Amino acid sequence: MRWGLLVVAVALNSTAFAAELRDLRVWAGPESTRVVFDLDAPAKHEMFTLSGPERVVIDIQGLGAAARARVESTAGQGVVQRLRSGPRKNGVRIVLDVSDRVFATSFALPPDAGTGHRLVVDLAHPDAPPAAAEVATPAVVQAAPAPVPEPQISLRSRPVVIAIDAGHGGQDPGAKGRSGLLEKNVALTVSRKLAKLINDTPNMRAVLTRDGDYFLGLRERVNIARKHQADLFVSVHCNAFTRRDMRGSAVYVLSNGGATSEHARWLAQKENASDLVGGVHLHDKDNELAAVLIDLSQGATMEASFDVGSRILGSLSKINRLQKREIQQAGFAVLKAPDIPSVLVETAFISNAEEEKMLGSGAFQDKLARQIFDGVKGYFESYRPQQQVVEAEPELQYVSRNSAAQGELHETSFTQGVSR
Repeated sequence: MRWGLLVVAVALNSTAFAAELRDLRVWAGPESTRVVFDLDAPAKHEMFTLSGPERVVIDIQGLGAAARARVESTAGQGVVQRLRSGPRKNGVRIVLDVSDRVFATSFALPPDAGTGHRLVVDLAHPDAPPAAAEVATPAVVQAAPAPVPEPQISLRSRPVVIAIDAGHGGQDPGAKGRSGLLEKNVALTVSRKLAKLINDTPNMRAVLTRDGDYFLGLRERVNIARKHQADLFVSVHCNAFTRRDMRGSAVYVLSNGGATSEHARWLAQKENASDLVGGVHLHDKDNELAAVLIDLSQGATMEASFDVGSRILGSLSKINRLQKREIQQAGFAVLKAPDIPSVLVETAFISNAEEEKMLGSGAFQDKLARQIFDGVKGYFESYRPQQQVVEAEPELQYVSRNSAAQGELHETSFTQGVSR
């Protein structure tokens, strides 16, 4: 009897620490390939690389035979040519056969917004920008050590950087029209046209978060904008609804509830040195001061978002009816950067037969890009971003885009207060 109880206890204990692989996804991007293991519970793992041939090895504890079957049935993408697996003490060993030497990093993510536990493995080419450089920092260029003379500080206009985010992509097609038109393709085409208009304009530069048919995580899109120090984030989408008579263009900015939740997230993660608000590190600030800094940044950012969003909505009304005549608010993840004004443009309803036909037309796509551009350009003509320049000897020049010089908090990355 005691032996039977012992066997049951051991079995229950093993089950308690077992993890199930619910899904395995491989996404290929232009600079890296991401492999995501969706788990029903947290699991310890170890990862290392091997050469001759190039391989990435991941040992995950607690997985069983079912996980091996899922691994073997998953096709490779990007630098991952093939996925293999085998039994490993207390778990499974997964081998990624890669086409070239890669820089491999891994991290675990807790459940969030309907997703479970995840183990994420990023495989970047050696010449790709390091993942940690999410936010560019002001650069100091110094030819040789020299005494620093009394500086003269001035503000100068600088080129405007606009991040254009084509919604969805890769295995995430977004909404689909009745005739088969996919939201991801419309969004990318309109985004490319908008980028060309911006790049053809003096003192304006566009950055596409994706320039191909591949998947990007929502926060990764925002991180790309922050890495390029964007002054504005414009996410391009198509709307859809079960009622096929629904139609019209719309523009969204972040809701108050979304701003509150993001405020809490930034405050909870302020120990991360890479989390910045307007160029100010939060990790060395107490909670009260950090909260004030976040509030200041979010307040200015949301005000700017409403302004530019209203201009875009007014421009869109010239080529299509509007779903609503006022800016709408929602808690979209791509709108949550507290230091970048952000808008999401629902170009038209792809679920509406008439608007789907319009969205598939090159002429209408040109008009959409033009009207979004006109709204953006009109805003920046009123509020040209400034940069602070500390002028000294020719050997030493420090150019700050969003500085906290002399211990004072300057404007956020979109310095509209300079012009007002």
